[in-house]
Amino acid sequence: MTDSSSSLGEKTIHAAAGPAARATPKPISRRMRGLSDRAIAWLFILPTMALLLAINIFPLIWAIYLSFTNFRANRPNVPAESVGFRNYQRVLNDPDIWQAMQTTAHFVFWTILLQMLIGFSLAYLIDRKFRGHAFWTTIILIPMMLSPAVVGNFWRFLYQPQIGLFAYVVSFVTGIPTADIEMLGNVQLAPWAIVIVDTWMWTPYVMLICLAGLRSIPDYIYEAAEVDRASPFRQFWSITLPMALPFIMLAVLFRGIENFKMFDMVNLLTGGGPGSVTEVASITLKRQAFESWRTGYSSAFAIVLFVAVFGLANIYVKALNRVKQR
Repeated sequence: MTDSSSSLGEKTIHAAAGPAARATPKPISRRMRGLSDRAIAWLFILPTMALLLAINIFPLIWAIYLSFTNFRANRPNVPAESVGFRNYQRVLNDPDIWQAMQTTAHFVFWTILLQMLIGFSLAYLIDRKFRGHAFWTTIILIPMMLSPAVVGNFWRFLYQPQIGLFAYVVSFVTGIPTADIEMLGNVQLAPWAIVIVDTWMWTPYVMLICLAGLRSIPDYIYEAAEVDRASPFRQFWSITLPMALPFIMLAVLFRGIENFKMFDMVNLLTGGGPGSVTEVASITLKRQAFESWRTGYSSAFAIVLFVAVFGLANIYVKALNRVKQR
């Protein structure tokens, strides 16, 4: 049975490859006959590699070069002069840069904390497979499917103190007048307004990763725990949480990198204001590059951000690999 099926598969392959071989021009076919399988594989891979190099590697190398110069993009005819590490010294000694980094760290910490808690809780509930869980899973995933531009404009309307639904809900619960609930214009509330929006949008993403981790736990482990008369809390603490921990850490890694680069949501909601309380690192980078036109300085700042993200992510991945090996 196996030999007949394999011979049938070979005949099918030859039947499909025959017309393609006959349609290949003779000069090309002669060259292809002299190539090994490895060379043919490289022929298929090279266009993609060239595209990746053009899109990713070349801009990075160009940014590194510009970071050592005083080049300004609004003066392309003025030759760039080398300034050594002066741009990096200015970046590391600039109090505005450190303030932006502190603001970014605030967003990263609170968004990840809230998304992990809510996302894992939702995944744990959906994993119970209650009636209608597929429908509610689809409903929960809707925010993640929307464009950040749509989400930013949508929540900007909701945050309006006079007509926004958010102000009416808060007023109904707390009794505070809607005119006093200025989420985007208040210095203390504006950072939390962005945290709320990002949590609303990306908690479903975290939920999916955590749900995959929960579904990967074999049922026989829980059955053995029930035989040993382990309580539900003990099962959660000794089985569910440790076995889902690599997936939770993976979600933290993905969301940490994305939130560190947060730009579109902040730009749409507050633009870095009021004042500079919501000016994250990406907003500062945009202002230095496209408002002040300090291209060399902003390139150095971009490289510093890249090295910071890459270094922290590398350390975190090593910790994640250790957890997986346990």
